Amino acid sequence: MPLPTVAPSQSVHLTAPEAPLGYPLSVAPMMDRTDRHFRYFMRQITRQTLLYTEMVTSQAILHGDLDHLLGFSPAEKPLILQVGGDEPAALAKCARIAADFGYDGINLNVGCPSDRVQSGHFGACLMAQPQRVADCVAAMMAAADLPVSVKHRIGIDDLDRYEDMAHFVEVVSATGCRYFTVHARKAWLKGLSPRENRDIPPLRYGDVHRLKRDFPHLFIEINGGFKTLDQARSQLEQVDAVMIGRAAYDEPYSFAAADHSIFGATTSPLSRHQVAEAMLPYIDQWRAQGLKLSTITRHLLLLFAGQPGSRVWKRQLTEQSCRPGAGSEVVRQALAVVPDPAKIPAEI
Repeated sequence: MPLPTVAPSQSVHLTAPEAPLGYPLSVAPMMDRTDRHFRYFMRQITRQTLLYTEMVTSQAILHGDLDHLLGFSPAEKPLILQVGGDEPAALAKCARIAADFGYDGINLNVGCPSDRVQSGHFGACLMAQPQRVADCVAAMMAAADLPVSVKHRIGIDDLDRYEDMAHFVEVVSATGCRYFTVHARKAWLKGLSPRENRDIPPLRYGDVHRLKRDFPHLFIEINGGFKTLDQARSQLEQVDAVMIGRAAYDEPYSFAAADHSIFGATTSPLSRHQVAEAMLPYIDQWRAQGLKLSTITRHLLLLFAGQPGSRVWKRQLTEQSCRPGAGSEVVRQALAVVPDPAKIPAEI
């Protein structure tokens, strides 16, 4: 059953209540993870957390299969399209396409340090060219009535002083862009792999906090190293929003408390079993279209992380989802061997 589109929630530091991207919590865009099936799955757990697509390059959008690259279920909203590129005209076209598809915003990736991204001259290397980024953002803002945001690092290589980041934000925000997501680690473009760049450069949360103080009129979201909602709530005393990445994938059900603890919702979340059951009609729909079951179930493997039965759940899904013709019955059978606290009689 489709979930309703939800309205933005005002952040503690949001200076303009009508701001369309005023979500205090989001799940980071992650390559090979935050596809439409993972996002639909997360919507069964949290209805109000802001979600992102994987990064899609501007050239892929302009020359690829749009339904495959950009298609989504209305249940996934609120949803932001993240794009990578450095050509203002191409990115302007992408912004128009994103608006036509019904995305809630478009985000420019200025944070990814991978070799592939650098060879295409976009991602984190663009931090050395703030005016280029500003030109791209201005073109996107002019092309579509859609909020534009930028995700960037605190610095790259030796261009990593606080003053360098502040200059970058000052130049880009002069376009009228108000939304900045800051990964609180610098990136070494040479010498470290993308994985190493997620862990080795030290976190500098203080620089992001200072950025909010120096640019109080901007919406500043912090990203990097956060694993729990308690950590997110603590950060909201300093910045407008928190983005959580790998922990959202490794322990997706940790977001079950997000709607209440971060957004103030009064409704109760679905249990883990209810989340799995809610995925069954979705799986049937996609299997009828010929999609392999494992394309969806790979995102469900960690639903019961840390719970009794988690190991057998993962094994059942992994082994059985690859069978020819496998469908939602695989999930039903796996679910049957995982204890459901709601069905365990209370001791007398």
